[in-house]
Amino acid sequence: MPDQNNPGVAASNDITYLIDASIYVFRAWFSVPDDFSDPQGRPTNAVYGFAHFLCEVLESTQARHIAVAFDEALEGSFRNNIYPQYKANRESAPKELKDQFAWCRQMAEALGLPCYSDSQYEADDLIGGLARHAQSNQQQVAILSADKDLSQLLIDDDYLWDYARRKRLSSLDIHKRFGVYPEQIADFLALTGDSVDNIPGVPGIGPKTAAILLKHYENLDTLWQRLDEISYLSIRGAKGIAKKLREHQATAELARRLTGIATDCINYTPITRRQAGNQQQLDTLCDDLGFGRLLRSRCQSLIKT
Repeated sequence: MPDQNNPGVAASNDITYLIDASIYVFRAWFSVPDDFSDPQGRPTNAVYGFAHFLCEVLESTQARHIAVAFDEALEGSFRNNIYPQYKANRESAPKELKDQFAWCRQMAEALGLPCYSDSQYEADDLIGGLARHAQSNQQQVAILSADKDLSQLLIDDDYLWDYARRKRLSSLDIHKRFGVYPEQIADFLALTGDSVDNIPGVPGIGPKTAAILLKHYENLDTLWQRLDEISYLSIRGAKGIAKKLREHQATAELARRLTGIATDCINYTPITRRQAGNQQQLDTLCDDLGFGRLLRSRCQSLIKT
C-alpha cells in the first residue's frame, strides 16, 4: 500500500480513485467561511472548498483513473421504497448548500473527472459499481470517503481513504476495527443497526456480539440456518442472544437489504479514465462564481491538454 501521506505518482497510476463527493462538499460547507459568495450574493463556500479538495487530490496522486459519485437520490433512493424511515433522522441540506452541488459537479467535470449520479441509487451504490468494474480489470481501488459502509467493497490491496484526516483503512484495518472482514460489513450492520442511516438492527446485539456471531457463522444466511446452535455457544448470554435473533430475524433481514451496496447498479461499461477537461467551462464557472486568480490558476494548471 502507498505511504499514508504520499501515495507516489508511479503507484497512483495503477489505482482507480473513487470519490464520495457528498462528504467533501459537506465538509467544505462547514469549514469554509460562509462569506464566500458570487457577484449575485449566493453562497459559494462549499464549491470553493470542494474545488481546493479536488486540486489537492489531483496534485498529490496524478491519478489517471478517477471518478466522482454525487448523491442525487438523497431523499428518494430505492432504499426509501423498501423502508420509508431510511435516513429519516437526517435534516435536509439547506437550500444554500443544495444550490452548490450542481456547481461542484461542474467544477469536477471541468477538471476532466468523470462524474456519476442517479435518481434511484446513492453515491455508495455508484461507487460500488465503479469499484467492481475496476476490480474486474485488475485495478487497485482507493475509495475517498469516511463512510464505513463503503468498506464492504474492499478486496485485496484496496483501501478506504479518509482524505481529510490522512487516514487509510485496508481490509486488515477494517477487521481490526470492527472484528469482521469487509465482505461481512453489511451483515454486521444488519445485526447492530446503523443509527447514522436510521437502520434498525436486532435489539441487544452490539458490535462485539455481532462480530462473534459472524466469526462463527460467516454470514447471516448461515446464521439463520443454524440458529438452534447459538444457545450452546460459549459466549455470555448465548440463550438470550438466540431468543433475540429469532424474535427479530425479519428486522435483520430488512436491514440487510438496506446495508448492502447495490454493486449491480451500473449495467454498462463506465468511464473512469481522467478526461482532458474543459478550459472554457472552467473559466465560465470561475467567472460566474467570482473565484479569484489563485484558485483559477491552480485549476487551470491541472487541466490536461
